[in-house]
Order: sequence, then C-alpha cells, then structure tokens
Amino acid sequence: MGLDQYAKQVKRDYNHETLTSTTVKTEIAYWRKHNPLEIYMAALYRTKTDDMGEFNCKNVELTVDDLATLEAVIKSGNLPIDSFLDYTDDSKEYKEADLEFIEKARKAIDNGYEIEYTSWW
Repeated sequence: MGLDQYAKQVKRDYNHETLTSTTVKTEIAYWRKHNPLEIYMAALYRTKTDDMGEFNCKNVELTVDDLATLEAVIKSGNLPIDSFLDYTDDSKEYKEADLEFIEKARKAIDNGYEIEYTSWW
C-alpha cells in the first residue's frame, strides 16, 4: 500500500472588482506511510463531515483546537494503530515530524492561513 500524506497552508482571496477568487496552497508537511496519523485524520474528517465513505484524496481542515488535540494525542503516544495496515514503528521520528508540523501550522494560522490535511493511497 502506498500512502502519501500532506499538510498544506491555504490562502483564499476574493477580488470584489473582478468577482474572481484565488486559492494558493503550499505544502508545509509530508509523511509517507504514517498510518496512525492517517487513521486519526480519517476519524477527524468523519466527525466533521458525517461522511462515512472512503477517506482518500479528501481534505480535512485543521483548526487551532484540532491542532491542540492532535498535539496532546501525539505527546501521550495515543495515535491509533490498525493491525491490518502495514505499519513500521518509527514513532520517535514521526513524533518529531508531527510536532514540527503542528508548530508550522499554528504559525500559518496566526498569519491568516487555513490548514488542510489530505492523503492519497
């Protein structure tokens, strides 16, 4: 199974004169086969949208509160694990990358960006 995961900062602008909108997305984090994070984000997406379908190539917006909850889950070592997925326990490496992402995401939100997570498998 290939699993590529991305977090992006998103800036949306609307020009009232031309009645056009632009969206610029910039990647701020990338993970490869970080299944526990994928399971967590899929559950968050389903909670926010009530969409119980397949979580693949869908976006979930992360708020400041979502980031705080995710940080607590990561620091406590409680990201979910699914025994059916191919998961190698690189938890220390992932934990550092996850916490770096959260810090970048908070700064981006402070600067007026939205944060979204998406994945493709």
